[in-house]
Amino acid sequence: MGGSKKYSISLPEDLAEAVRTHVGPGGFSAYVAEALEQRVAMDKLREIVADFETDNDPLSREEIEAARAVLRRDQRDSGGAAA
Repeated sequence: MGGSKKYSISLPEDLAEAVRTHVGPGGFSAYVAEALEQRVAMDKLREIVADFETDNDPLSREEIEAARAVLRRDQRDSGGAAA
């Protein structure tokens, strides 16, 4: 993505502590950045699907499941969490 910039955010305390417990010392920012990257990617994917469905029939259950399988495979190959 590029350089880093420090931001101040507020999180529910129990969520923040669960992340700290999971990632250990020093991994909090990277964990949050990865989560945000995944969220941005999913938001973009929703926009793509909505644009597609504006001009086409809605996606079938089979098409959605095939896309999910591709996302899971790609995330597994890149070391990310499954969709």
